[in-house]
Amino acid sequence: MNLKPENIVLVVATLTSFFTVFLSSAVMVAVPSLAQEFGMSNIVQNWVTMLFFLAVAIFTIPAGQLSAKYGLKKAMVLGSIVYILSSIIAVFSINSEMFLLCRLFQGIGVSFLNVASMAMVVSAFKVQDRGKAIGINVTGVYLATSTSPVIGGFLNFHFGWKSIFLTSVPFLILILVLLITKVNKEWITMGDVPIDWKGCIVYSLGILLFIYGFTRLSELMGVILTIVGIAVLSVFVIIELREKFPVFDVGFFKNPKFSSANFAALSAYLATFAVITIVNYHLQYIRGYDSQMAGLILLVAPLIQVIMAPISGRLSDRINPQKLAAVGMFFGAISLAMLAMLDNNTSLVFLIVAMIFHGLGFGIFSSPNTNAIMSSVPPKDTSIASASVATMRVIGQTMSMGMLTLVFAFVMGDVPMVSQYFPLLIKSSQITCFICMILCIASVFASLVGIKSKNRI
Repeated sequence: MNLKPENIVLVVATLTSFFTVFLSSAVMVAVPSLAQEFGMSNIVQNWVTMLFFLAVAIFTIPAGQLSAKYGLKKAMVLGSIVYILSSIIAVFSINSEMFLLCRLFQGIGVSFLNVASMAMVVSAFKVQDRGKAIGINVTGVYLATSTSPVIGGFLNFHFGWKSIFLTSVPFLILILVLLITKVNKEWITMGDVPIDWKGCIVYSLGILLFIYGFTRLSELMGVILTIVGIAVLSVFVIIELREKFPVFDVGFFKNPKFSSANFAALSAYLATFAVITIVNYHLQYIRGYDSQMAGLILLVAPLIQVIMAPISGRLSDRINPQKLAAVGMFFGAISLAMLAMLDNNTSLVFLIVAMIFHGLGFGIFSSPNTNAIMSSVPPKDTSIASASVATMRVIGQTMSMGMLTLVFAFVMGDVPMVSQYFPLLIKSSQITCFICMILCIASVFASLVGIKSKNRI
């Protein structure tokens, strides 16, 4: 079967989205097993997820400019190689430090893959077909998110956590081969533009200090690091406003549609990402389910997202995408209001209904919101807009886990996950879900603000 060049790009990008997310998400189900093997406390085990997303947050903005200058395909090849090698080395980890270091490099690889794959899809398709293509690409993410708890839980239960990596690596290598042999075009949108190394370094330092400090706000040092991080990020904004070729054009945020959609994305990911961890801990620690059973129940929300993402993507080509995004986050707020009531007496049916609302919410939100961001900038700036999409996502995801860790620190302290602390685990989860509900509402309002705004093209 002869596929059009743009459809080949979409296939490779969607497969990349699937397998990078699959490996990342499947590890989350295995966190209790990893914590037991490496002797991780409740705080340290959250870093299995958080460190990965912190690395993605740090490197995504630089990856956007590097991809635009040297080529989107080259960026995907580089990201794939780093991701594959770090995944292989992770299997041979002898302690938690080595495993967490591998997670750091996995995040670096994914930062290039996230930016380049989305920018390739946007560059390859015409404007009238862009929403549909984005919807299909996002479906790959949700399909991975839906299957990873089930497959990851099964593999971890029967063969141990290492089997998750060993199963994924051959597919990642296959994607790299397809990328090199089947994608013949290269997209260089800023070939003559010098790299803004000053902006890259200041941004990376600022986001590192801010997010790491945020996770330690229960300590004086955490407060200091957070404040310093905000100050450094403020310096980054000043540098970028004066820079002729900035690593990230902060002037885009003068565009109301761009800024409102980005804020809605940040709030949405901050509000929703910790939910999977909270429900996973509830199932495995409070209810005593094994990873296989927990994975099956965690399937509910992502499965709904898989169904809704392509539908909402197509609708966003005809209906104002931010109107759809607002509807999505309304459902998200309902789900979090329900999850804020989770305790050891909550029925499984109630939990599943909450997860259905969660799946509906994010399934309706993500594709239209991405379409709104990508369509609000000129074609030459798609890689930068893609970096913005990825950055809002990973900063939101990282801060979401940071918020959960922060609540753990305040309510539980740094303790092992044993039965005597389970009442505090329940209380921590309830507080986090309530905060996340407020953030969902903020995302709804941000989307509503952007409905009447115009693109700056």
